Amino acid sequence: MTARAAEEPAASVRPEYPPSRTVDAAETLHGETVADPYRWLEEGKSPEVQAWMEAQDGVTRRFLARLPEREPLARRLRELFYVDSVSAPLRRGGRTFLTRRKGSQEKAIVCWKEGKAGEEKVLFDPNAWSDDGNVSLGDWSPSWDGTKVAYQVHRNNSDEATLHVIDVASGRVSAVDVIEGAKYASASWTPSGDGFYYTWLPPLGKVPEAERPGWAEVRFHRLGEEPARDRVVHARTGDPTAFLGASLSRDGRWLVLSVQHGWTSTDVLFRDLHDPAHEDRWTPLVVGILAHFSVDVFRDRFYVTTDDGAPRGRVWEVDPLHPARKAWREVVPERADATLAGAAVLGGRLVVGLLRNASSRVEVRERDGRLLRELPLPGLGSVGGPTGDPEDDEAFYSFESYTTPREIWSFSVATGRQELFARLPVPVETEPYVVEQVFYPSKDGTRVSMFLVHRKDLVKDGSARCLLYGYGGFQASETPVFAASLFPWLERGGVFAAPNLRGGGEYGEAWHRDGMLLAKQNVFDDFVAAAGWLVEERYTRPSRLVIRGGSNGGLLVGAAMTQRPDLFAAVLCGVPLLDMVRYPLFGSGKTWVSEYGSPDDPAPFKALLAYSPYHHVTRGTRYPALLLLSADSDDRVDPMHARKFAAAVQAASTGGPVLLRIERNAGHGGADMIKASVESRADEYAFALALTPDLPAPRRKGPSGPDTLRRPEER
Repeated sequence: MTARAAEEPAASVRPEYPPSRTVDAAETLHGETVADPYRWLEEGKSPEVQAWMEAQDGVTRRFLARLPEREPLARRLRELFYVDSVSAPLRRGGRTFLTRRKGSQEKAIVCWKEGKAGEEKVLFDPNAWSDDGNVSLGDWSPSWDGTKVAYQVHRNNSDEATLHVIDVASGRVSAVDVIEGAKYASASWTPSGDGFYYTWLPPLGKVPEAERPGWAEVRFHRLGEEPARDRVVHARTGDPTAFLGASLSRDGRWLVLSVQHGWTSTDVLFRDLHDPAHEDRWTPLVVGILAHFSVDVFRDRFYVTTDDGAPRGRVWEVDPLHPARKAWREVVPERADATLAGAAVLGGRLVVGLLRNASSRVEVRERDGRLLRELPLPGLGSVGGPTGDPEDDEAFYSFESYTTPREIWSFSVATGRQELFARLPVPVETEPYVVEQVFYPSKDGTRVSMFLVHRKDLVKDGSARCLLYGYGGFQASETPVFAASLFPWLERGGVFAAPNLRGGGEYGEAWHRDGMLLAKQNVFDDFVAAAGWLVEERYTRPSRLVIRGGSNGGLLVGAAMTQRPDLFAAVLCGVPLLDMVRYPLFGSGKTWVSEYGSPDDPAPFKALLAYSPYHHVTRGTRYPALLLLSADSDDRVDPMHARKFAAAVQAASTGGPVLLRIERNAGHGGADMIKASVESRADEYAFALALTPDLPAPRRKGPSGPDTLRRPEER
């Protein structure tokens, strides 16, 4: 008997799975026959699939409900999640807007007040929008004069949305200004507040779902007019892999259009609405360049952030009256030691966000690029924002780290003076824990950074449970953020690990490109190497190692478990992509072709099939225990991925239980209620704890150094 088998937990006993029939489905692509025995599970609305889902979810819920840690975890998570919270304020036209949630509420409410110190009033309360909580608030945008707010309403927390307009003073919601097809809509208001620009989609069912993004249009809506009469400002591109968006400068002169081609490049065009000869003509700023561009407009100057010719980012100042590239002036050059995370004009100056070794820095510069100061931060962690008004000296940012609950700070752009605005009150004791940043080699020798969180008195003897989390794609950066949900794991002696995998944005666009398209396998290699390093350094052992990821991170953990099933005890796989041969045919799949590649092309097809988790499930393999978390109204990543993978692994695995949990009335981000988050995370942790058996209590050593991010040279 192997050591791993000797430690086998009782929860590894597999329940009796609902039957999953197979079909003789296959297709020949680029000369290769690809079998698809569970294709029938793609038909999510069919009665047979609905019954199958009901049965699978029932088995899962009964299994999870019996786990010994399930209720204690839920109780602790309620303590951690039901706390008061507040957002940074937003000033518009002498009014202040913010979100606030009391500890007893499921959803945050939007409030407003006159000035900075007026009486706070509720603008709208999503808690009251439905009896079962399945209607949620999306993006919301006040007009510049603060009299109106345009906001998205989502049903079942799906991406699909309807745009509404509310009058702030009266609280009256317009019955006329109701815009369907607002999935990608964010209102960009005129200075007078008489209307806004937005991105429109045809209603569901009017065009094929997979092609729908290519039908997006930029429109202008004038308040009080029927949305069907809205003027089309930019017609559809016909390209389902692209995103359209438009933003109007505060003075109403410059309308800037972006055409984002997936996550690889951006075209930018603009109009001068003050010039009658050009107000209906788009002037190209950048078109056809394989790089990212974003534009912040201030006083007839464009501040362009780009990674073109600078993988770690730089900023240019552009005169839109002379937009030729040779006339651009570089104001923030690329740096070798940091990645540009964003730049915006606040209080008349250029505020620049940076990532240095995946931790935030903020600089304040003159608009010509001269450095005024680096903003002192409370420690090493993650900054949200800064946000504010281009003309107002007061700006705000949020700060958090793995052991610092989110704080909101106000600061003077001119002087740098700071003041604490709010702090998230979370019932946790962070002093016993330490955060480390370590570096390890990947399979090809690439040096990868990783954050670790654990007790200061941890003894590295391999006995600790470890939760290894990853994402690795779409330029997303994994930085130190506070997650109250992490503490039930830490309080049980667990280790949390988060590597900065290739495909992310922590180290610039070259780091992103080294983990996408034909290089996607690098991401999985980085993740497996992180697991191997944790075992080698005796933080944990395979029988104590749990991996977790969602969406693109669900693809990550699916690939990791099929490529190295011997390395992990349990897998928590949320709203995942797992069939990489057919992913563009469902949900928002075609918008990710620039990141993954198209199976219609031979080289990308070969790479996709080589790692597609669904196609690498092998009968008779001892796979780790698997908990798949899906959502019935996910219109971003189709739940067919989770269904097909669940059926395949249930039929093939000789290892632990394979369960499919389906969140009802929920979209890609889950259900928009605290109680749903509590239940979901309690299920995940209870499953992970049950599948990693208890061992004798580890020895403890004395207190170590301060609770900071310790880099290798500091240890």
